[in-house]
Amino acid sequence: MKIESPAFTLDDVKAFMDTYLDRERTILADRLQAASDRLAALAPRIRFESGSTSGWSAHELLAHLAVLSKFYGVLVHRISTGQPPNIDLLEAVHLRDTVGHQMSQLEPADLLRMAMADHQRTIETLRTGDPKALRRSAELGEGITMTAEEIARLPLVSHLEIHLDQLERLLES
Repeated sequence: MKIESPAFTLDDVKAFMDTYLDRERTILADRLQAASDRLAALAPRIRFESGSTSGWSAHELLAHLAVLSKFYGVLVHRISTGQPPNIDLLEAVHLRDTVGHQMSQLEPADLLRMAMADHQRTIETLRTGDPKALRRSAELGEGITMTAEEIARLPLVSHLEIHLDQLERLLES
């Protein structure tokens, strides 16, 4: 095996990291697309309904998915393009239920259209953005700092996947 690493520079290492991040962002975009497709398949089974006393209804969960899709998608875009997020994450979490309640007044088809459009914008950001842009980080309040990639991966995609599992269980019962 030819020994190459002694000649590597910091720029070479950064270039390798960009290659890895490029691969990961493609996988992340694919995960978001798969979650979006899954939501599109489930949503026609959701009926407009008011909340249950034992937790969120399927309709309310769909409203929550529309809220988180918009919120975290905007954060990914703003941070990856170098714009300040102008958000306190804890404050936003506290507003979640209020915004979710307002969104739950919309028809399921409208909520689905909104979520799908937000997913497509974020997928486009992930697929076309510079890998370095996804490593940009921002202060989100209360000492919380996250990169654009971390926001896309954790509070957006993983959060969405968890709630899709929940939505499937609600629709099966």
